[in-house]
Amino acid sequence: MDGKHMQIGEVAARTELSLRTIRHYEETGLVVPSARSRGGFRLYTEIDVARLMVIRRMKPLGFTLDQMRDLLDATDRLDADTTLRPDEREALLERVRAYQQEAAEQVEKLRVQLSRAEDFEGTLRARLERDAHADRT
Repeated sequence: MDGKHMQIGEVAARTELSLRTIRHYEETGLVVPSARSRGGFRLYTEIDVARLMVIRRMKPLGFTLDQMRDLLDATDRLDADTTLRPDEREALLERVRAYQQEAAEQVEKLRVQLSRAEDFEGTLRARLERDAHADRT
């Protein structure tokens, strides 16, 4: 290996994704290894790792595989195609904006859920402290 490529185990460690998950994303076409070693091992680049990180961040927000694919397609085209017409570029940017807005909405919902969970945990902790205090008296 030339140092520019990583095997799947290193990618799994860096992304905190399982080997099985990475292979699943390959099977679905979300992230395809950039190369293969002579022995047939999958080899990934920093770009592949970045794609996996996008997917990893989208998953807990409830995005589907198709949505992940759509966003990656839009960003790939924005990054690679310097011959985009202004209207094509704007359409791609609008797709990215829509995902950003949906992500922001999901983050707000998660903040509300976290606040409620913290309130619940605090209620239980107070109850246990009150009962522990009552047992000591």
